[in-house]
Amino acid sequence: MAREDRRTFYPLVNYGDPAKAMEWLEKAFGFAAHEVSRNEDGAIVHAEMRYDTGILMISQAQGGGAGLYVAVDDPDAHFERARAAGAEITMGLTDQPYGSREYAARDPEGNDWYFGTYRP
Repeated sequence: MAREDRRTFYPLVNYGDPAKAMEWLEKAFGFAAHEVSRNEDGAIVHAEMRYDTGILMISQAQGGGAGLYVAVDDPDAHFERARAAGAEITMGLTDQPYGSREYAARDPEGNDWYFGTYRP
């Protein structure tokens, strides 16, 4: 994929029951499972669904809600910029088992933002 064609923004939706949500999204809207990560108990902790050229990320959470994942080339520099600007850091820089280096922050209105090197 050429640099100008790379995806950068990925919507993230939290569901109390990701498996049930994925079934519904497939049936109602025509989304298709792309990647599903489960914990040792078999519960979905992260999933991706495709629709045309788009990818929706799904996480397991107690409440619902939404956030945005943004792919960045240098998460360390991005993290330092956000911290210097006073962003509320909700997860420090972390090397994930799937190869991404990422962090999370909350904006002044309570929206969750995730930044990392992972690009589905």
